[in-house]
Amino acid sequence: MIESIATGWMWAGFIVFVLAMLVLDMFVLGGRGAHKVSVKEALGWSVAWISLALLFNLGLWWYLDGQAGREVANEKALEFLTGYLIEKSLSVDNIFVFLMIFGYFSVPAEYQRRVLLYGVLGAIALRAAMILLGVWLVTMFHWVLYLFGAFLVVTGVKMFLFAEHKPDLEKNPVLRWMRGHLKLTAGFEGEQFFVVREGVRYATPLFLVLVLVEMSDLVFALDSIPAIFAVTEDPFIVFTSNIFAILGLRALYFLLADVAERFHLLKYGLALVLIFVGTKMLIVDWFKIPVGVALGVVAAIIATAMILSIAVSRERR
Repeated sequence: MIESIATGWMWAGFIVFVLAMLVLDMFVLGGRGAHKVSVKEALGWSVAWISLALLFNLGLWWYLDGQAGREVANEKALEFLTGYLIEKSLSVDNIFVFLMIFGYFSVPAEYQRRVLLYGVLGAIALRAAMILLGVWLVTMFHWVLYLFGAFLVVTGVKMFLFAEHKPDLEKNPVLRWMRGHLKLTAGFEGEQFFVVREGVRYATPLFLVLVLVEMSDLVFALDSIPAIFAVTEDPFIVFTSNIFAILGLRALYFLLADVAERFHLLKYGLALVLIFVGTKMLIVDWFKIPVGVALGVVAAIIATAMILSIAVSRERR
């Protein structure tokens, strides 16, 4: 049975916090009608989400320090920070895919925020379900961690080899099915996903975009959920670090949307992170890599990929 440091009120309190943040996101960052989210606005919200995650981790450390002792507090706080960094890093790959989808459909900037809002809501529900499934699998069949590790290594190698490959959305089976089975409008209808004309309901291209965004998050969840189990098996740490990373995804997208091409080498860094995390899971019976070391390695990989990306972009210009 997997043990967790969380009590019932900690789970309830965090869920209430997440719901409150979603309402705030919908009516503040998502308010004022259709508009293009500025870099300044996105930067402010990105700083806010990251600050909230760090404050939560500090509060968790303070609580555990008084209830379970300094050693447990340090361990869990480090696990949360490492898991958050891994999940935050992997979420950047989502952004590259979101940019491709929005570019393919030529979605106006002022309509993108609503798609991402519902995308985040769907991602949170999806991640919660997959984390529960992952915890159950690890509890019942502990050897499944080795499958997670092997899967991450294979995925990382494929990502590294095909980092420059761009999927052809025209061949996407989900998109082809929707185009063949749904009544579609010729163009966008503001931020609407559906419109009714003469009693007939039509889906707009924005609905197709939303479905593809949700499908892409499903694919990325298959990487990110096993990755967090390489850091900790505590369900509360897995859940909270994952959700905090997802909460800041929309603001991070608008922050990086105009400069994403400058970080073209970041995909190679993310691939190396997956390979490292998967290897960590596979060798745990022979050599256990401390969480602090794992945090340092992941941070070093991401920082190096970003610095090299900027250097290469400047050289090209």
